[in-house]
Parts: sequence; C-alpha cells; structure tokens
Amino acid sequence: MDTDKHSASEIQRVLQFKNIAVVGMSKNEGKPAHFVPKYLIDHGYNVIPVNPTVNEILGRKSYPAVSEIPEDVDVVDVFRRSEDVPSVIDDAIRKKGIKVIWMQSGIYNEEAEKKAKENGIEVIFNRCMMVEHRQYLQ
Repeated sequence: MDTDKHSASEIQRVLQFKNIAVVGMSKNEGKPAHFVPKYLIDHGYNVIPVNPTVNEILGRKSYPAVSEIPEDVDVVDVFRRSEDVPSVIDDAIRKKGIKVIWMQSGIYNEEAEKKAKENGIEVIFNRCMMVEHRQYLQ
C-alpha cells in the first residue's frame, strides 16, 4: 500500500494542529491505538478518545463518535479497519471544522478519501502520527 503524496513540509504543517480525535483509541497498552495517542499526549497534543465501548482512556473522557465531541477537533486520527473508515468520514463531516483525516499505517479507503476531500477535508493515509512526529518535530 502506498502512502499519500504529502511532502515533508505538508506533514509538518499538519502536525502543528493540536486537537486530535483518535477513533478506535484503545485501553490496551500493548496496542498502537493506545501507545500512539499516549505519545501524542506526552508531546503536548490534546487527544480526545473516540471509542463507544469505554467511558475513559488515559484519564480522558471517551466519546462514542467524533460528532459528539463538544470541543473543536482539527485532526481525526483513525485506528479502524479500512472498510470501517467511510462511516468515520460521514461522522467527521457532521462534526464540522475537521481539517484532516489521518488514517494510521496500514489503513486506507479510497471511497472515504474521495468523500472527505469533496467535503474540504485533507486526507493522510498509511502513515503513523507518532513516526512522522519523531521524524519531523523532535
């Protein structure tokens, strides 16, 4: 699977956004969906868990959907199977104000990318926010 065509400077620009909703965030410390958001928190990001099966992760309130988050969200970081991404995009579009959909490593859905872009949302895919942050901002 390829990655998107963002340049280093474009990735660095996106990494400046600080309000990150993490869809599929996990309580399981061994999963990337737990340790990547924890890394982001440790590096100054406002991470908002989105997981309908838990009330709280890492001491932060978890929401059942992005559209139910009361505060502003800049980036939706997706830790869900590729086939589940279209419903995440639909929900993100309802939220309004989302700037970027970031599909983590190994995740991509062409239909979801197209719909997000049609709604003015930038799309990054098959990249890890933690890896990119380490590469460009440390």
